Amino acid sequence: MANQPLQGKSALVTGGARRIGRAIALALADAGAHVAITYLKSAEDAAETVRQMQQRGSRALAVQCDVRSEASVRSAIAAVAAHFGRLDLLVNNAAIFESAPLDQMTLAAWDAVFETNARGPFLVSREALPHLRAAEGRIIHIGSLGGLRAWAAHAHYCSSKAALHMLTQAMAKAFAPAVSVNCVAPGWIEIGENPDSSVNRFAAKTPMQRNGTPEDVAQAVLFFAVGPKFVTGQILPVDGGLGLG
Repeated sequence: MANQPLQGKSALVTGGARRIGRAIALALADAGAHVAITYLKSAEDAAETVRQMQQRGSRALAVQCDVRSEASVRSAIAAVAAHFGRLDLLVNNAAIFESAPLDQMTLAAWDAVFETNARGPFLVSREALPHLRAAEGRIIHIGSLGGLRAWAAHAHYCSSKAALHMLTQAMAKAFAPAVSVNCVAPGWIEIGENPDSSVNRFAAKTPMQRNGTPEDVAQAVLFFAVGPKFVTGQILPVDGGLGLG
């Protein structure tokens, strides 16, 4: 039990089929939680993540969901609540990361990022709230160092994550005392898809002399998932000191 502090709890990780979302889902399963993940197009990846969680003893579930759609979110939350009978933890991880010159950015590109990165967490949290209140649960958003520091080539992404950070604090006040709400803000995380030049450049700029891993982010999520519930409304950078400048 000491090694599985989330035993008997249930969790939902949006965008949990791969990359950082998969690492979070597996870490929660390792901690004893029954975990549901959502995916949009990555059905095969979602099935593999479910398989790995089931090997850890989790009553794992994958649900297709478009976090931009109110109807899709409502259906997904209902499916998860029916499967587990409760919901103790929500991790809003689904997001879009894109690059675009700000002076050439289209309205469609701007809206697409905000629809997923800001509206998505709002919709999922709102629909999950009755279940989380009943369980006196927790919400953890996945923000970004980009929501704390301006990246010129990612203005729409940075702005959306800054909005999510503020939403974290607003939710923390609005949903207290039943539900705590916090945010993990990763810096540069290696996911196996980054050019070597970027990997080396960011590692050299980071005081810890390496880039982050998905597992680093997952461990920060666990901190908020099992730590004192009195901690709420906080934004936790997980960046190896990169944001210190």
